[in-house]
Amino acid sequence: MELYHREQIQNVVTLDHAALEAVEAGFRALGEGSVTQPPILSMAIEESNGEVDVKTAHIKGNAAFAIKVSPGFFDNPKLGLPSLNGLMIVFSAKTGLVEAVLFDEGYLTDIRTALAGAIAAKHLSRTDSKRVTVLGAGLQAELQVAALKLVRDIDTLDVWARDVAKAEAYAARMQEQYGLTVAVHTDIASACAEADIIVTSTPSRAPLLSGEHLREGVHVTAMGSDSPEKRELDTSVMERADHFVADTRAQSENNGELKAYAGHEPPFTVNELGKVVAGGRGLRTSDSQITVCDLTGTGVQDTAIAGFALGRLKA
Repeated sequence: MELYHREQIQNVVTLDHAALEAVEAGFRALGEGSVTQPPILSMAIEESNGEVDVKTAHIKGNAAFAIKVSPGFFDNPKLGLPSLNGLMIVFSAKTGLVEAVLFDEGYLTDIRTALAGAIAAKHLSRTDSKRVTVLGAGLQAELQVAALKLVRDIDTLDVWARDVAKAEAYAARMQEQYGLTVAVHTDIASACAEADIIVTSTPSRAPLLSGEHLREGVHVTAMGSDSPEKRELDTSVMERADHFVADTRAQSENNGELKAYAGHEPPFTVNELGKVVAGGRGLRTSDSQITVCDLTGTGVQDTAIAGFALGRLKA
């Protein structure tokens, strides 16, 4: 059994095309029905404003699978500690023995989450998309754009965040690091007015994005709603879309944006990203159509990125 730390993992796993292909292959296997993926195990630690999520999946035929433990303790910054942490344990799918512990401190989750956004855009956004709007100014807001550049020729970025100072710091960082033309907006409507792709990356507990913010042909990736308390999309966003896609319908109904329809069937067809990937062709039939993808984070992504990371660490 090998133990690998974050620095070792960061040295070999980045946002690149090989990592994208590994996570995309996981989604494809999920869409083909070749994945065993149980529901998320989630536990609140209310007295510490914390939670722990456990995710896993086995891709049939793979020699190994991963179990990820992901704690989030949201008062930690007051103590000078990060809010998010975690590790991935890789087991042999033949013997059940532990092959490796990837003590990545949440790094691989950040990477596979960003890559999932890029995969959604690859299969759902217009191929000529160049301008992206991001709601939020945290780490994932940066990684989502970096990953998008793997699949689309992004050159312009619009950003909105509740904290204008954070939005301005984010804009300066994105302009310097990625060479993008960046504009900071004080309202969501103006931020989205010219968007080809919109990414929502916030911890919001109330809808931020409305159907009236969407122009024809736009693609929306919503990735902030990953627990029963969070919401980023008004129902008008989903109902205006020509195609709505979830990473998994069950998770979207519990943790994601489909929980807005609890107790009744949504008035639109729900597609799953794995099936879109496995189908080999996008859902769009015209450049004017609107697409929306709700990402809640799946165990198959964790097994895929863990296997990819371990392969590079052993190379």
